[in-house]
Amino acid sequence: MTTTVPRPELIAENGGARAAFQGYLERLRGGDVGSVPAVTGLVALVLFFSIARPDSFATTRNFANLLVQGAPIIFIAMGLVFVLLLGEIDLGAGFTAGTAAAVVAVLMTNHGVAWPVAVVACVLTGAAIGLVLGLLVALLNIPSFVVTLASFLALQGVLLLVIGQGGTIPVNDSTILSLMNDNLPPWLGWAGVAVIVAGYAALALAGSARRTRSGLEAPPAGVLVFKIVALAVILAVVTFLLNQERAVNPTVRSLKGIPVVVPVTIVFLLVLTFVLSRTAFGRHVYAVGGNAEAARRAGITVPWVRISCFVISSSLAAVAGILYASYNNSVSPTTGGASTLLYAVGAAVIGGTSLFGGKGRVIDAIIGGLVVATIQNGLLLITSQSGAQYIVTGAVLLLAASVDAISRRRVAATGR
Repeated sequence: MTTTVPRPELIAENGGARAAFQGYLERLRGGDVGSVPAVTGLVALVLFFSIARPDSFATTRNFANLLVQGAPIIFIAMGLVFVLLLGEIDLGAGFTAGTAAAVVAVLMTNHGVAWPVAVVACVLTGAAIGLVLGLLVALLNIPSFVVTLASFLALQGVLLLVIGQGGTIPVNDSTILSLMNDNLPPWLGWAGVAVIVAGYAALALAGSARRTRSGLEAPPAGVLVFKIVALAVILAVVTFLLNQERAVNPTVRSLKGIPVVVPVTIVFLLVLTFVLSRTAFGRHVYAVGGNAEAARRAGITVPWVRISCFVISSSLAAVAGILYASYNNSVSPTTGGASTLLYAVGAAVIGGTSLFGGKGRVIDAIIGGLVVATIQNGLLLITSQSGAQYIVTGAVLLLAASVDAISRRRVAATGR
């Protein structure tokens, strides 16, 4: 039986914040839940662990650690969003990160190469891996599951050959190490908040004015003000907390400020979001993920889109490899292995990216990555049994996939 519900855009045409809120509720009822389940779950997890371990979890020191620990998973997940949008999968992303990290370590430590050259070589390594995977999937029509499963095994072997069985290559370059181990000066953090809020406000107001001039429906002024104020408050609270002293002994070394990896992640978020939402390439990715045959008939070069998404996914995995090398001060045969891939796929799906393709955003990877990092971080403070992490993370991933399946069924039923 098909259920008919009012169209949110028609409700919003009445104007005003109340109509916009009603339209938003209608979208939720229609199955367009977006990141609401992930954000709700993240808030619930933070409250639970804060109550269970107020002396260890709910501290500014642990908050900063949580953001840093989750960064590599978030970068791999941001790349996986592009592949998942096509309805494909990249099972080799974890060991792509490990192999790229090995390239950085070998070039800098064993051959004395400067860090900019090593970083470029690392990213090119990831791009080359993605190009091979994309060509096999797009031109030979081999299922991505098979191609990337093969890359999972092959890259694990490549990593072992480069690093050596049981070997470890140290990373001593101060610039690379600063990515995951240093913090911004407090004043620079506040300056960044001002720039982000001002930029968001300018773009939101300009977009609203442009839609009004074109005779299109524009968001009510009250909604725009609410979004700008909410963003400013959230960023101000986060910056205030991270600017507090976190060092056990501040006289030896002060530890305060936003971790360097946080603004780096924000820059990638903005660039990738722009690519997906404001460019023809981004529209083609969603079109291919929604219906590849319809996209082909519309004149989109489907193989090129598929190859590009695999290149982007592997390149971002390579960046994650640099972060792993920075965090661990070394690269070992286990870098990018173990549960790295599972957590990254889980982060993208938990955040709201659909496994069926055609639905997802880059911000989903960050929200999902924070959920995964919170589970890992909080459970370690409650129990020493690592099995609990896998059980809880698996349960959350299954819940997210269920929400995705139910929302897609609801969208189909309401005809949106």
